[in-house]
Amino acid sequence: MFGLDVMADQEVAIRPPQTAPQAEGINQTPLRVALVTGSYNYIRDGVALTLNRLIAYLQSRGVETLIFTPVARKPALDHAGEVVPAPSLAIPFRPEYRIALGLTRPLRSRLVAFRPDIVHLATPDILGHQALRLAKASGWATVASYHTRYDTYLKYYGFGFLQPVAKAAERRFYGACDEVFVPSPSMAETLTAEGVDARFHLWTRGVDTERFHPGRRSEAWRAARGVGPDEILVAFVSRLVREKRLDDFVAVVRRLQAAGAPARALVVGDGPERAALERALPGGLFEGFLIGDDLATAYASADIFVFPSDTETFGSVTLEAMASGLPTVCADATGSRSLVDPGVTGFLAPVGGVDEMEDGARRMANDPTLRRKMGEAARARSLRFSWDEAMAGALARYRVLAGRS
Repeated sequence: MFGLDVMADQEVAIRPPQTAPQAEGINQTPLRVALVTGSYNYIRDGVALTLNRLIAYLQSRGVETLIFTPVARKPALDHAGEVVPAPSLAIPFRPEYRIALGLTRPLRSRLVAFRPDIVHLATPDILGHQALRLAKASGWATVASYHTRYDTYLKYYGFGFLQPVAKAAERRFYGACDEVFVPSPSMAETLTAEGVDARFHLWTRGVDTERFHPGRRSEAWRAARGVGPDEILVAFVSRLVREKRLDDFVAVVRRLQAAGAPARALVVGDGPERAALERALPGGLFEGFLIGDDLATAYASADIFVFPSDTETFGSVTLEAMASGLPTVCADATGSRSLVDPGVTGFLAPVGGVDEMEDGARRMANDPTLRRKMGEAARARSLRFSWDEAMAGALARYRVLAGRS
């Protein structure tokens, strides 16, 4: 299509080692769930990690699964479940992401042969639309999960004029599904306001509160990076891309410094905007992409979390920061709006409201007692979010839709 890194169907699906599942039920055939998604194992992003966690959970409960998704020559993670590769190409100007080219005849035959009870659609792309049409024609129950605000991305790349077209396509896609899983109440409210007529089910996310914990704070980690005991580390954790509103984060840190606060940026993540961000924040700490305990230590060793993005559907990084005991300053947008309790766990500011974000961050920077109280409240709120409960809720809805409840 664009002459770029096109990957076609492969004859043999990718099959990682499987663990013995628990039985779905006595004298009952296993529930079969087909997952159709634009991201699963070629990049380590929030969508891929959530869906891998879901598939691993389903398999542990004896559910048979099959995943239809684009793949890369070198996977970014050891995925769960059996993957049927869909033909795809790298997206121009964002080659770390791929776009599926559709449900080809071999993929269609494989999906029909699998005879799913549920078709779970995670991306409203060509592959997702074609799988939805096949599912409706075949009488299979359909669930869509809403992960990414693709329509909002357009304005950051000069294609804002296409937003009405994208929103219309979303309305058709999600409106045709039997149920739409949304990660936050604020996301359901937004979709309803945008004219999506669907039956919504709250499928929230969880956080590993044992890994992401205030006890991970390390003065040795700070000292090794030249951070003084009185310096305020203002953290940002995410992919370094335009749609995260990086300019707003830069503005907040610079204003704090100009006002005399001993503030210093801590940026965890990587992406095409990293070099520009490093130039804009000289003296900042740029840790790159971190996972596991390294990520947990970076969170807990910061003092304030600032996240101006308005493209989130849930805000996993905000929840990880809260679990790590950080007070947060976030945009009043989908995701963060359902996590942050204004004045208790942190502050919300209008999208693009740098003045308001700076005011919240300055209040925290100047008041250690306020930071501590809000951090403790943020940690307490994070304990309400359990991965096991979230995944059990998804399975329960599958069973209802499949007539297995």
